[in-house]
Amino acid sequence: MTSSADIDGGTDSSFTLVAGEPDPRRFKALAVIATAQLMIALDVSVATIALPPAQQALHISVANRQWALTAYTLAFGGLLLLGGRIADYLGRKRVLIWSLVGFGIASALGGLAQDQAMLFAARALQGAMAAMMAPAALSLITVTFTEERERHKAFGVYGAVSGAGAAVGLILGGLLTQYVSWRWNLLITAPIAIVAALAAAREVTESRAERRSGYDIPGAVTVTAGLLAVVYGFTRAATDGWGSSVTLTFLLVGAVLLVIFTLIESKVANPLLPLRVVLDRNRGASFLAVMLLGASTVATWLFLTYYFEQNLGYSAIKTGLAFLPLSASVVVGVTISTRLMARVGARYLTAGAFALATIGLVIYTQIQAHSSYPALILPAMILWGLGFGGAFVVLSNTALLGVTHHDAGVASALVNATQQVGGTIGVAVLNTIAASVTANYLSNHHHGPTTQAAAAAQGYTIAFIVAAALFGAGAIMCLLSLRASHNPATAELQLDLI
Repeated sequence: MTSSADIDGGTDSSFTLVAGEPDPRRFKALAVIATAQLMIALDVSVATIALPPAQQALHISVANRQWALTAYTLAFGGLLLLGGRIADYLGRKRVLIWSLVGFGIASALGGLAQDQAMLFAARALQGAMAAMMAPAALSLITVTFTEERERHKAFGVYGAVSGAGAAVGLILGGLLTQYVSWRWNLLITAPIAIVAALAAAREVTESRAERRSGYDIPGAVTVTAGLLAVVYGFTRAATDGWGSSVTLTFLLVGAVLLVIFTLIESKVANPLLPLRVVLDRNRGASFLAVMLLGASTVATWLFLTYYFEQNLGYSAIKTGLAFLPLSASVVVGVTISTRLMARVGARYLTAGAFALATIGLVIYTQIQAHSSYPALILPAMILWGLGFGGAFVVLSNTALLGVTHHDAGVASALVNATQQVGGTIGVAVLNTIAASVTANYLSNHHHGPTTQAAAAAQGYTIAFIVAAALFGAGAIMCLLSLRASHNPATAELQLDLI
């Protein structure tokens, strides 16, 4: 494997990595990769905080404001698999560099937006760049850290950044919005992305699939269109309802396209997503578990944000600070799992982490109109954070364990894709449940400020019950499906490296 020092990923003859030897720049590369992942993790939360003032400044209607978020998630979720394969073929370092540059440009365009169309287009471009950046970054960890203990540590860093990034974004977004301008929530990413791209050009070693047999165009078209349709359908369900003709049409079309995609992948010589990646029992269970994590995570952040601001009257900054214990507990969960991964095994560690998060969600179901933060919300937050952090770092590892060098990018893309799709589905389903319960409560009680707060809390309670049930099922699935030992045979552990 030969390093590339120029921005196009070309060969730098001054440094050559001999097969089997660890990359001496691997930890500097990890810092760059962690920065890229941090920007992705930050993006949704800082944009959420910026949305109310942006809506007012750009005269965005209530009906259209959701597109500041969904334009990003649609592009991100829909293009991830294609982005992973592009990274495999063109080179993961090259794709990481140019997607960082593109992400920075898109962030600047969003921060300078003069109308809603410009803002929505910039957010979609950010999502498209993230769809290439995320699998390139994760697959670089997979192929760069080949020693088991170091690999666990690298995934620990990745998990900590992923888990804590959203809370950091809430705090940063609140500070920038309140004391500077909502535009800086987007603009601040631009210089960070450019600096990270320059650092990647210097410190990251290039890797790509050893066989470049051509692109699976029919597969790329069908899976991208199918994921976009499914994600859009669930997005519309949250606003139009599950019985809406638009919702049902897009969900049906998406399901049909994904079935066609599966048939294509089973027939073509060079599939976009080799079915061997997902049919492995351990990896398949990991992908499904990551989807459950995504479904709970986004919805939990959303409900708690509204509860803090509307029920407890917190400001944007206070809301961000209220999430700090959650961020800290995620980091602690990641750290504990990273240390135990090689000894305890994926099955028991992940099942235990899911069980811990389930207990936290069960405590959330006791939320009332004005519950005590230290007495009820804080302990639930800590338990959920420990469980999420513990599960995420193990699943990120098991989902990629045994994947060949040739498939590293697309497998990494699938980790992100399942999390994004899970998050979109979770928000649509749980938000629809919460909204329906709230509406029914209001229709059966006398209206007033107190009633409104109680109705909202009732909606959150039922949604948390459903989330707890899903996580409980996730714990059982992990216990039954994942390998008992996290240490497979040596032959399975070895990556097919150049």
